[in-house]
Amino acid sequence: MGKVVVDQLGFEHDTGIKPLRIISLVPSQTELLFDLGLEADIVGVTKFCIHPEKAKTKALIGGTKNFRFDVIDKLKPDLIIGNKEENYEEGIALLRTKYPVWLSDIVSVEDVLSMIQSIGEITFTQNKSKDIVYSIIKKFNTFLPFRSRRCLYLIWKKPWMAAGANTFINSMLNKIGLVNSTKTSRYPELTDQEISELAPELIFLSSEPYPFKEDHILELQTLVPMAKIILVDGEMFSWYGSRLIKSPAYFNLLRNQLA
Repeated sequence: MGKVVVDQLGFEHDTGIKPLRIISLVPSQTELLFDLGLEADIVGVTKFCIHPEKAKTKALIGGTKNFRFDVIDKLKPDLIIGNKEENYEEGIALLRTKYPVWLSDIVSVEDVLSMIQSIGEITFTQNKSKDIVYSIIKKFNTFLPFRSRRCLYLIWKKPWMAAGANTFINSMLNKIGLVNSTKTSRYPELTDQEISELAPELIFLSSEPYPFKEDHILELQTLVPMAKIILVDGEMFSWYGSRLIKSPAYFNLLRNQLA
C-alpha cells in the first residue's frame, strides 16, 4: 500500500500502484495530464477536451455532464479524474461504484496549485507537477495588477448570466486586481435593468461557454453607456490547471488594451 492522497472532496486514494489507464472528465485537467507527460496513459476524454490537439485522438466518453458509461466500461480505466462543478453528481456516484474517481473542487488559484500537486502524486509525476506549480507562482508573482475597477464578467445570454462570488472566475478577477460587480454567489441570472443598476466600469464577454460576438457589445453599450466592454478569452479566466502558466501574459495584453 502506498501513500494515501485525499482528493478535494475528502475521498481517499491509495498511491501504491501507478495508474496506466486514465480517463479525464474535465477539459482543463485533460490539458494538465498531457503537460504532466501522461499522454500514453490517457485512454478517454470528453468531447470538450480540445487542448492539446493530441487529446482529440483519445476515445470520447461523452460530455462533462452526460457520460457514455458503455464506452467507459470498455476502456477499463484504473483512474478517473473529474471535478465537482463541471461534472454531474449522479454520474460521478455511478462511476465510483466501479472505478477510482479523483475529484477536484476549484474556487481559487490556491485550490489549483493543491490539485496539481495531488494529481502529480496519484499519477507518479510529482517532479513535473512541482515544476508546473512553480511556473504558475512565478508568472503571477511578476504580474502587474490592473487598476482597480468594477468588472462584470458575463458567461451567457438569454438570460444574461454572470460569474459571481464563490467561483474560480471571481478569484481570477480578484487576482488581477479587479472587483466583481456582482456579489451574488455562483452564476446569477441578470435582467437588463439589473445590469444597468450594477453600473460596472468594465464588462468582459467570455468566449465560453456562450460565444459572445462584437454585436453583443453594442447591445450592452445601450444598457451601460459608460462601461468599457470587450471580448475576452474565457479559457484564460476559467481553465484551471497548467493553462495558468499562460494566463498572466494574456492578462498583461488585456491590461494594455484597457489602458
